[in-house]
Amino acid sequence: MKTNDPAAAPRDALGMASGTPQQNSQKAEENPSFLDVLLRDFNSQKAEENPSLLDALLRDFPAPLGPESPLPWKVPGTMLSQEEVEGELAELAMGFLSSRSAPPPLAACLAHEAVSQLLQTDLSEFRKLPEQEEEEAPVTLSDSVDRAYFAVFDGHGGVDAARYASVHVHAVAAHRPELPTDPTGALRAAFRCTDEMFLWKARRERLQSGTTGVCALIAGSTLHVAWLGDSQVVLVQQGQVVKLMEPHRPERQDEKDRIEALGGFVSHMDCWRVNGTLAVSRAIGDVFQKPYVSGEADTASQELTGSEDYLLLACDGFFDVVPHQEVAGLVRSHLVGQQGSGLRVAEELVAAARERGSHDNITVMVVFLRDPRDLLEPETDAVPRS
Repeated sequence: MKTNDPAAAPRDALGMASGTPQQNSQKAEENPSFLDVLLRDFNSQKAEENPSLLDALLRDFPAPLGPESPLPWKVPGTMLSQEEVEGELAELAMGFLSSRSAPPPLAACLAHEAVSQLLQTDLSEFRKLPEQEEEEAPVTLSDSVDRAYFAVFDGHGGVDAARYASVHVHAVAAHRPELPTDPTGALRAAFRCTDEMFLWKARRERLQSGTTGVCALIAGSTLHVAWLGDSQVVLVQQGQVVKLMEPHRPERQDEKDRIEALGGFVSHMDCWRVNGTLAVSRAIGDVFQKPYVSGEADTASQELTGSEDYLLLACDGFFDVVPHQEVAGLVRSHLVGQQGSGLRVAEELVAAARERGSHDNITVMVVFLRDPRDLLEPETDAVPRS
């Protein structure tokens, strides 16, 4: 994968949960945490296979930071809104664990547990704003549906909007009450809320950047996609490209009509642009181009049958020079050369776009839905691997 740059205690008005240490310790003894279970299983099942992995992580892990210690990461800002807290904390934890070479599955579990415990402590001393009267109840997904989320965000005018969207879109979607029953509605709301949150941040910090974005959510046997702008996702099924979406560009007649109805205009200056500036008609951010550049995402859904090969998500720097119908051939050519290994396929696709003359930033993500080795076998003879 190659990209630019994927608890339920009552909370107070800043999204922080309350509870005394004694209560928390008593509950921990009665109900071991997810992290306790993970580490127990990790030690018992993996010790013989790789006895040094966890030991090395714990040995090399740095001592707790002191009050005067410099932070090992860049903080996102001096002020966070209620809606931003959880996503920013999770991003900081994942980045820190990644810098310590923690295996991704373990890092995700450690980050989740650390953030959950932090949100269950009393952090009122850090509050600078007056308390709000309303409380926000967290949403816990208690169904048995497996979900997987993938996204690409392609920024313009700076990296702030793209980084912000990569942190918050999925975090907002996970807390939408409609996610179990209306995933596309939850994704639309997540894009809208993230746009509103970033616009507030942009006005406060005088940021002018924006970002297009496309995300794919697999929930059970259904694929849901949502997008803003010209980043795209395609599905490849039995070697054939299935088009899932139509990117948002100013030259689309419906987009042109929408912009003009709001009092804006679309003009051609080396390409079609909104108000003579942006070449995309929908995006998160772009505070000075609202409402002409919309933050309302479009969505689509597709039932999965098990015969799908992979998803490919990429920004316009890739799709501007690589037509959809050539994607499957490029991926297959790479797999043949690598004896079925898909580990570096995204890098090869980026290189192919460069060779075709793309000078833009290029982000490509390939999500295999079957073992890549099976894609080299004739469909009639292919036997799914366990």
